[in-house]
Amino acid sequence: MFIIRDAIKNYPIILLKYIRNFKIVMWIFTFPVLCLFSFMFLLSCDPLVTTFEDVEDAVMYKAASITEPDAIPPEDIDEIVVMTWNIRFGAARIPWYIDSCGDRVLLTKKEVMTGLEGLAEKIKQVNPDILLLQEVDAESKRTVYVDEVQWLLDHTDMNYGAFASTHQIQFIPSDGMGRIDQGNAILSRWKISKAERIQLPLRGDQSALTQYFWTRRNILKVKIDIPTSLPLDFYGVNIHAAAFSTDDTKRQQIDMFKEILHELDIDGAIYVAGGDLNEIPPTSDSTNFCDEDRCPEDADDFCRDGSDFYDETDWLNDFYDDSSIYPALPLSEYLENNSPHFTHSVVTTGHDWNRKLDYLFTNLEWITGTTVTHQDAFDLSDHAPVSATLNLLIDHIP
Repeated sequence: MFIIRDAIKNYPIILLKYIRNFKIVMWIFTFPVLCLFSFMFLLSCDPLVTTFEDVEDAVMYKAASITEPDAIPPEDIDEIVVMTWNIRFGAARIPWYIDSCGDRVLLTKKEVMTGLEGLAEKIKQVNPDILLLQEVDAESKRTVYVDEVQWLLDHTDMNYGAFASTHQIQFIPSDGMGRIDQGNAILSRWKISKAERIQLPLRGDQSALTQYFWTRRNILKVKIDIPTSLPLDFYGVNIHAAAFSTDDTKRQQIDMFKEILHELDIDGAIYVAGGDLNEIPPTSDSTNFCDEDRCPEDADDFCRDGSDFYDETDWLNDFYDDSSIYPALPLSEYLENNSPHFTHSVVTTGHDWNRKLDYLFTNLEWITGTTVTHQDAFDLSDHAPVSATLNLLIDHIP
């Protein structure tokens, strides 16, 4: 049986299930229905799939009630806490059809609220000033139409936000999936004055039709008005790179991310950047995770796309070799012992973290010893959050 939720993995999304032994009368019935369905979308205001411009404004948010930071004079704001987290749209460790070996496509209201409450509790515990989020839903049917950006703003001490869709489809009929709108978000304690969605290269290992319905990865770049005594052009930059590409699409996306950071640095701006790069650090102890990611029903020699990093071991070299980019976790510290810094494992196959995919960078300086990989958040997502504290007192000379 060929259904749409399987098609999302390997084929273009189509608008009708195809079952091999349909009788001719069924085709006579379904053809006009399909035509009517397509006609309705042609007449609608919104396209079935949103394709986006190369650069466009992101969606801006504001908490329902602004939580004023403690009365700290601007001259005393000398450090800020930054955190990145792929929150898996609040699905926690529930087996899902596309990112694990599960078959779920919809969450219940209780599951969504439980997931979001766990995320909010962890965010308040870390208490970041700037939060980079990936895989956030904005009024998707699978998460009972909760706008997760707004919900997290309203249930944490974050005040302002921006959102950039990576996958916006108005309606998927298969299995009741309905509307999908997922993307990257940046939440901030301080006002966001500008927010851009920057389109990343689309996968080059797919047909044009498949590519049309696939996720559109992006970089979300925002300008944050931090009330310091010194004038600062301060930016947050968030990326979620390709997970399953079998060509060099992910490398192109990572290189584009690096170019944007260099442009900010040359312009004299300060940035904190990061996200889910879907890439392991150079010279990691393990590069192949086919065994860890294999589903019980898979053949013993089957390897999921995105599980083998053997040919990608140098793709992040520049982020550790470039003198203008400072990773929150130095490569030397990671290489001493990889496992305390792992941030990901597949939901239904991994019982512990097994690789690092999530990162933070700046062109200033992180305060030594403040970087934390929060592996205690295992039950809240298939990714662990990473946080670090930035020193704002370091002089920056572009």
